[in-house]
Amino acid sequence: MDAVSEVLAEVRARGAVFRQTIMCPPWALRMASGAPLTLATMLRGHAWIVPDQHDPVRIGAGDIAVIPGDTPYTVADDPATMPSLVVTSADYCSATEGVEHASGPARTCGTPVDGAAVLLSGAFERRGELSERLLRALPSVLVVPAEDSPRLSAEMVAEEVVRDRPGQQLVLDRLLDLMLVHALRSWFDNPDAGAPAWCRALDDPVVGAALRLLHDTPAHPWTVADLAAGVGVSRAALARRFTTLVGEPPMAYLASWRIALAADLLRETDHTVDTIARKVGYANAFALSVAFKRLRGTRPSDHRNSKPGRRAG
Repeated sequence: MDAVSEVLAEVRARGAVFRQTIMCPPWALRMASGAPLTLATMLRGHAWIVPDQHDPVRIGAGDIAVIPGDTPYTVADDPATMPSLVVTSADYCSATEGVEHASGPARTCGTPVDGAAVLLSGAFERRGELSERLLRALPSVLVVPAEDSPRLSAEMVAEEVVRDRPGQQLVLDRLLDLMLVHALRSWFDNPDAGAPAWCRALDDPVVGAALRLLHDTPAHPWTVADLAAGVGVSRAALARRFTTLVGEPPMAYLASWRIALAADLLRETDHTVDTIARKVGYANAFALSVAFKRLRGTRPSDHRNSKPGRRAG
């Protein structure tokens, strides 16, 4: 599996917050859906994306913006325009100044008029530590210019979003996935774009193979020597190349990977800590607890009980 496919394997569109919004200036939307990853493109007109504590970023028609993080930000016709609407996952459109209430299909807000801007946006869920690492590596706003963007996909989404057809949500979600893959592919391919080294490491014939072995069988009692043998290089060569491309030695990466998997299992299952420990490569609950405390600063049981809506005890 190539780098983009592996990184995005567990990122999925969430159609509940997929919308096309038609706006007349002056307009500004405060985006607070809580989504960990949002994709936006202008079908007509331009917009400014104003993330908190970062400089505004302009996007024009056909550009794709990828905005990571679940903290609010503003999308506006001008950075100085004050938001007149807070957009949440539960209430994406409502009657407000500059944004007319939807009178047509449920996924479209606003009435088409000459000169109106048309914003197409969708939110994604994330699952898995590789996706978390990607989100942490993204800039506050990643913009892919129109000439590098999949215009056909955006146009297909725009056509789907105004119709009610069988299987429509699935089509919209997969088209949104496709747009994200194109955007990140462009980011990875641009040597000046600042994509993290570990993303490119997945495409390295040696380090990428080693990463896949660790990802696929984290519970195996790996040593650097075993891992080097598995990818057909010397121990010293693997350690040096892995550290250079990934940013940390193989065993340090494996420890953080195991703890990330354990963290997911603690939140998503009711397995005992001892069972989870063995699933991710630790001999028992005590060994996992020591490693978890060292890397996360908390005990596995405390991490599990910190899940929203879960009672401690």
